[in-house]
Amino acid sequence: MIAETIQVSLTPVFLLVAIGSILNFLTTRLGRVVDRSRMLQEMHAATQGADHDMVVCEIRSIAKRIELVGRAILMLVISGLLIGTTVVILFVGGLTGTEIDQIAAGFFIASIALLLIGLVLFLLETREASASLRIPETYLELDRKI
Repeated sequence: MIAETIQVSLTPVFLLVAIGSILNFLTTRLGRVVDRSRMLQEMHAATQGADHDMVVCEIRSIAKRIELVGRAILMLVISGLLIGTTVVILFVGGLTGTEIDQIAAGFFIASIALLLIGLVLFLLETREASASLRIPETYLELDRKI
């Protein structure tokens, strides 16, 4: 019976490893965004006019990105906790012989839903990053033939 429980719990454990990898990536990304935020905050007081407006626009974008990554991390952490709880439920059911598969399935489905929400938040963050990194057409000098 315990061997079957271990086999059944492998999928959630692999998912837990994947969530850990995504969390590692997101925390690294968050660190970079926070570093850029600190640099922009220093530039805020030292700029005027159009340069200041560009700094403010980027600070607004960075603030939104920090919020999105933070929410994605939260969703993935809760998802990971639910995956861990799923594994515990599977083992408790296997060791006690009680039928609590529906409870385990509910936790697993909830964890997958939170994982998906976290990934959507990450997608939104990358879209925000891409939008803020677009090169203004004035720098492209599209009216010139080169």
